Amino acid sequence: MDTTSQPSAPGQAEFVDAYLRRIGATRPGRADAEALRELQLRHLRSVPFENLSIHLGENMVLEDKALLDKVVEARRGGFCYELNGAFAVLLSALGFRVTLLQGRVFGESGRLGIPYDHLTLRVETVDGTGPWLADVGFGDHSHRPLLLEERGEQSDPAGTFRLTEAPGGDVDVLRDGKPQFRVDLRPRVLADFEVGAWYHRTSPASHFTQSLVCSRLTGEGRVTLTGRKLVTTVHGERKERRLGDDAEVLAAYRDHFGVVLDRVPEVRRPSA
Repeated sequence: MDTTSQPSAPGQAEFVDAYLRRIGATRPGRADAEALRELQLRHLRSVPFENLSIHLGENMVLEDKALLDKVVEARRGGFCYELNGAFAVLLSALGFRVTLLQGRVFGESGRLGIPYDHLTLRVETVDGTGPWLADVGFGDHSHRPLLLEERGEQSDPAGTFRLTEAPGGDVDVLRDGKPQFRVDLRPRVLADFEVGAWYHRTSPASHFTQSLVCSRLTGEGRVTLTGRKLVTTVHGERKERRLGDDAEVLAAYRDHFGVVLDRVPEVRRPSA
């Protein structure tokens, strides 16, 4: 079941081409597993996982056009609802069958988060190799799509992943033996995630309101800017650097993430 709305025919080619340019990809010959892997990897390396809108006071609209305007036209990133929401539109336009799924994230204590805590994607390819669990919106996660119905270990550059059965027909996603999130396999639509998105951008209990993050996968590792701390990981070697004035912070957003801002984001904690 395809739960993602398709862009209207006029301008669809231009939209797809612009999105592919945004992630440095070429239009695939067909919607197969190889193309899906390439698109996911290029997306992770091009579009940052970031929560800057929350702290810049920007509105968040969970509609196809608004998501594409932000990710493609404004060359920004976002968190799961925005990144996987936009990616779903691209995949659908390229011929993949995409279903939105809701997930609940495991916290440090092992406790599950709220319903609609996370948006992830079930993707079917024309070569019949899936279905796949594709995700460009969980931050530091698998580089490649995961086989949704496989219960053995799945090797990935980010670690060893395993999908296991969970209560109620759900599926748990584990990375190196540690539970990451629980997926409800029932199809959803983008509007279903409004409450989860509202919670994460307004609640004092949400980790997204408590700190700033902008992070992107690189060919050698990862680069992350948290407030004024820049962390780069190259071939497993981690380096931290404290940035100085606002000009240096704005330059880091631009140079490492392609994000051009007119002011430095500062944490805006909501009142309890």
